Amino acid sequence: MQLQLMMSSGFNVFRVGISFVIMCSFYMPTVDSLLELSPQKYFSTLQPGKASLAYFCQADSPRTSVFLEELNGAVRPLQDYGISVAKVNCVKEEISRYCGKEKDLMKAYLFKGNVLLREFPTDTLFDVNAIVAHVLFALLFNEVKYITNLEDLQNIENALKGKANIIFSYVRAIGIPEHRAVMEAAFVYGTTYQFVLTTEIALLESIGSEDVEYAHLYFFHCKLVLDLTQQCRRTLMEQPLTTLNIHLFIKTMKAPLLTEVAEDPQQVSTVHLQLGLPLVFIVSQQATYEADRRTAEWVAWRLLGKAGVLLLLRDSLEVNIPQHANVVFKRAEKGVPVEFLVLHDVDLIISHVEHSMHIEEIQEDEDDDMEGPDIDVQDDEVAETVFRDRKRKLPLELTVELTEETFNATVMASDSIVLFYAGWQAVSMAFLQSYIDVAVKLKGTSTMLLTRINCADWSDVCTKQNVTEFPIVKMYKKGENPVSYAGMLGTKDLLKFIQLNRISYPVNITSIQEAEEYLSGELYKDLISYSSVSVLGLFSPTMTTAKEDFSEAGNYLKGYVITGIYSEEDVLLLSNKYAASLPALLLARHTEGKIESIPLANTHAEDIVQIVTDALLEMFPEITVENLPSYFRLQKPLLILFSDGSINPQYKKAILTLVKQKYLDSLTPCWLNLKNTPVGKGILQAYFDPLPPLPLLVLVNLHSGGQVFAFPSDQAIIEENLVLWLKKLEAGLENHITILPAQEWKPPLPAYDFLSMMDAATSQHSTRKIPQCMKETDVQENDKEQHEDKSAVRKEPIETLRIKHWNRSNWFKEAEKSFRHDKEL
Repeated sequence: MQLQLMMSSGFNVFRVGISFVIMCSFYMPTVDSLLELSPQKYFSTLQPGKASLAYFCQADSPRTSVFLEELNGAVRPLQDYGISVAKVNCVKEEISRYCGKEKDLMKAYLFKGNVLLREFPTDTLFDVNAIVAHVLFALLFNEVKYITNLEDLQNIENALKGKANIIFSYVRAIGIPEHRAVMEAAFVYGTTYQFVLTTEIALLESIGSEDVEYAHLYFFHCKLVLDLTQQCRRTLMEQPLTTLNIHLFIKTMKAPLLTEVAEDPQQVSTVHLQLGLPLVFIVSQQATYEADRRTAEWVAWRLLGKAGVLLLLRDSLEVNIPQHANVVFKRAEKGVPVEFLVLHDVDLIISHVEHSMHIEEIQEDEDDDMEGPDIDVQDDEVAETVFRDRKRKLPLELTVELTEETFNATVMASDSIVLFYAGWQAVSMAFLQSYIDVAVKLKGTSTMLLTRINCADWSDVCTKQNVTEFPIVKMYKKGENPVSYAGMLGTKDLLKFIQLNRISYPVNITSIQEAEEYLSGELYKDLISYSSVSVLGLFSPTMTTAKEDFSEAGNYLKGYVITGIYSEEDVLLLSNKYAASLPALLLARHTEGKIESIPLANTHAEDIVQIVTDALLEMFPEITVENLPSYFRLQKPLLILFSDGSINPQYKKAILTLVKQKYLDSLTPCWLNLKNTPVGKGILQAYFDPLPPLPLLVLVNLHSGGQVFAFPSDQAIIEENLVLWLKKLEAGLENHITILPAQEWKPPLPAYDFLSMMDAATSQHSTRKIPQCMKETDVQENDKEQHEDKSAVRKEPIETLRIKHWNRSNWFKEAEKSFRHDKEL
């Protein structure tokens, strides 16, 4: 193969003498795009050492038009690699075997000179990317090794230790854009690095990658490895697999790992800055030089491909650096001053760099599209989703947009649901989509008015409603205190909350017949799909205190379960029928057709809430992200059956039998479907190495000690084996497989009291007096009265949190202006 140096797409590319020839006469593109040749002419143009791809088909064949259209689009990118494109007509008198049988006309033939190298079914060359990828893949068979198992990768790695580096890539399929990008990179760098390619997910997982939905590219640093028993260090390219990204990534791999400098950091320039990456200077002095260099090398490996790392020698530096600073951070943008930092932990250095790069990426996106929402470290995944869906047009007209002038009049005139949100906050904008989805489902059927108010525009209203964190949903009904929604921020749970609040709770049942209809589910059958359990409190007319406690509990539970109360003179008829001693609570489980009674003597409101909440829990539930907190708060060890799909009915029967026999009272038995809840695989990986086959029964003592015990995989999951295993656990005769570390799972940042921060930003003092936020019970009182009480003092937050895209000093001035209500999301 003859290589000729050329310039393409801003970097050097080697041109290969390749002719790409297509033979067909049905499709007639422009002459400049595809050369049209006769069979005799085509074979006479083949030259030794040059490659060509020929497609043979008879004239007037309509099914080749789509293929030829894609080829026509591939002409220009193929020319960048020295590939010429032509087509040849097969005529009736042609004797060539390529113009023969019908099945031969469904293939493309790759030649090198007069030698046939490869046959391609035409359906594999389905678009421009596939054409370029397949041709380069076939021609670069020496530069790119395709493997299917870990053993092949290890053999290649061992053979190249101390000799050359490896670029290993995984793509989901041959012919897709990522595959083309890897082939184009191999076309340029194939003589310098050994390229290795796979499409096997199992191979990617075996080297430690968890997210296998996307293409991956690793740089294996094997050239530095002299000990053959040592594994090559690996660096993952975190950007999408495009030709330009791979080129930039390889450039950073070629740059020195660590450079020593003794000049003003503001004047230092390296290849990293030219590639748009920041620089990190580890400040050193003679007394601590060796330790500082080791730290700098460790940081350099951690930031490889993300930033350049330099060791700044303070003793030889003429420019003064603050005495306390040990890290200097320089952004890639010109004119931006360097930052002097005090970071005594390597992880803090890494976090600072990654966070800064993340913010720069968001700002670049927003420069391209000014409608991009604010993205914060706390909610980066949420913000990514919002940004991805930013051009999705929401039917906002299905909800009423409220202002300071219309809020009180609207919520007092009708039963209303109000969404309090901030237009610049990612979680708010994500939940707004769910809120609109609820409005779509309720269109024309709900008596509730769905409204929304942007607290970034109308802060005073939100303050009066005691809303300082977003998003919040509140329900306003005439004559009742507003109720805050506390469920999951999703369409399903919010819809349930709204539907169950169509009626007031607890429902006052007035007759035995009505009570029976209520317990059977007939009375509110349209709500049964939202609440599979109905609760009925039974009280004699004189049990005033008990009824008040039950009413308080019913009010607390509204939106989550249907509650009713019966206290007529003939209440004993019901209590006798269901063997319930008054006061009592009847639980009707509609899916099971069962009614059970629970005595309520000396039971207060909070106890009733707990009883009902526990009753809603299943005996052997499928654990999901949504319901895990409900079972986790029981503070019992979890007995989890992990399954790859639905569980075996025999397993379910065995565990339910033990539940009924009280063997599992001290545990929370449950099961987890990895297909429905993929995060379960990550959980298993924390327990096992390697993962054993499913199903797996595991006992996890999260609340005390963190021990994890595994049911023997060689035993059948039957009652006898389970009981024996549980007894061994109780006697301390079973060994744990791992111990989970004790740690608190908290959000990366605390919840923001945004309105408090806004007040603090505009205040000239560290503390100031402001109007007291009104209580939930006073939200519908006169506005002027709410501002008269100035006894409350709101303190400035301890940590100053930066709020992007928001000029806080002018916020109140802008809020006084009339805001347009037709803002686009």
